[in-house]
Amino acid sequence: MGMGRFSTTDWAAYNARHVDGRSRSEVFGATGIDPRFDPARFATRESRDSAYNPQSTPIILASDVTGSMGMIAHELMRGGLITLTSEIYDRRPVSDPHIMVAAVGDAYTDTAPLQATQFEADISLASQIRALWLEGNGGGNDGESYSAAHLLAALKTSTDAFERRGRKGYLFTIGDEPVHNGLTAPQIARIFGIEPPRGLNARECLAMAQRSYEVFHIVIREGYAAARLERVLASWQPLLPGRTFVLDDHRRIAELVVSIIEITEGRDAGEVAASWPGAAAAVVAKAIGERPKRRLLPFF
Repeated sequence: MGMGRFSTTDWAAYNARHVDGRSRSEVFGATGIDPRFDPARFATRESRDSAYNPQSTPIILASDVTGSMGMIAHELMRGGLITLTSEIYDRRPVSDPHIMVAAVGDAYTDTAPLQATQFEADISLASQIRALWLEGNGGGNDGESYSAAHLLAALKTSTDAFERRGRKGYLFTIGDEPVHNGLTAPQIARIFGIEPPRGLNARECLAMAQRSYEVFHIVIREGYAAARLERVLASWQPLLPGRTFVLDDHRRIAELVVSIIEITEGRDAGEVAASWPGAAAAVVAKAIGERPKRRLLPFF
């Protein structure tokens, strides 16, 4: 997938019809998982070059949708994806973005711990996001199954960027809780429809994704993390040193994602933060902190 091009005009028209002034429950009406988005039912999500997008760049936004974190998906629909795509086109840190949105839950407690749209390069992504089920459960067990998003990237995506040009895509997990330590063999079988010989811990899942993606995590300092940030960071920072970011305002996810991509592609962190208008500049600057002027630290 990934034909066409994102258009701010198309997004604005779609939002006027389906999103603006509507509550989260009105925007996201699904009451169960749509089989189209069930990784156990599809073989591969493809990001392919085309005449419209000759140098495609796959970008995965994998958001926690448990508890209050459904606000992230709502914000992406209200304006986040317009900002994300328009700024990538304008700033050109990478070429021809193909975006997938994944919904992450808890493999221990949720009916649908992982859902994933196609990679898309136009407004067709919007209706897919709205069809995701914001299950809103989670288990009250101090963690979510973010590692499922890492395995999704490793096992269920195929991209021309990596396979033809050796260029990694970008994968961002987003949420407010610690990461469960991987997935058990029965969980992998249920989520992905495969029979693994054993379970995989969080570091193994991550390493598999990092073969073809630059991987980051954004901690939303709201919800669970508002009062237990140290516990969340104790889980994430050893796993993704230098690539774990704390964001105070979920409404600035798009700006932070674009900034991380720009910095990873070699732009100065201070200049990137200062380039955003109004309050976004301070929020992004705080999130990226004192980052290297060249590339972000690789994962070891």
